[in-house]
Amino acid sequence: MTQPTPDGRPRLLDLFCCAGGAATGYHRAGFRVDGVDIAARPTYPFPMHQGDALDHLARLIDTGGIGRYAMVHASPPCQAGCALTVGTNRSQGWGGTHRDLVAPTRALLDRTGLPYVIEQPNGRAEIRKDITLCGEMWALGVIRHRNFEVSGWTVPQPAHRPHRGRVRGWRHGQYFDGPYVAAYGNGGGKPSVPELQTAMGITWTDVREELTEAVPPAYTAWIGRAFLARLAPAGPGVAA
Repeated sequence: MTQPTPDGRPRLLDLFCCAGGAATGYHRAGFRVDGVDIAARPTYPFPMHQGDALDHLARLIDTGGIGRYAMVHASPPCQAGCALTVGTNRSQGWGGTHRDLVAPTRALLDRTGLPYVIEQPNGRAEIRKDITLCGEMWALGVIRHRNFEVSGWTVPQPAHRPHRGRVRGWRHGQYFDGPYVAAYGNGGGKPSVPELQTAMGITWTDVREELTEAVPPAYTAWIGRAFLARLAPAGPGVAA
């Protein structure tokens, strides 16, 4: 049984947490969050364990420590399946061998018995695309499509609002203007760090690499609120 926190907030485990974009959305929804990442993340705004995420999860399962959590979110590396790798990079012969940790992550998550979410960029990563979220759904300054495999409950799919224009910057030798910034890379008319922070809704880190890898908090706030809504007590005359 999940162990309650002192303030009654359910606790969420955030695997491959990076700088905490996903974590902040869950926190805003009403969770306490603990992160895990192989790299030091001094800007991560919540308690964090530095180490291998899958080793840490396996240890929590084996020791029973997973029982303190109500839910797990994971954003495992899968660069081999991301749109950039299977598109431009591959066509140009760029890049090298990439690790795909989606399958081993799912195998461990299934062992927890907990509801979980696996997040991946748009591309060919082997996940169910239970919901797909886009920055335009919250009028953000990025498009940043992300897919989510949701296990243990369902999350409503917001309507995919039409994009208002192009992503600003250079593409294949031609410059385009538009209402969105490109939240990846460094060259080709890419946005400044302050522009990225504003576009993503992330203010606590000014590290470009962290910003370009982050999930906008609006996405996971939507997912987290859907999870918590199913835990809320039913009102008078409403079936639980």
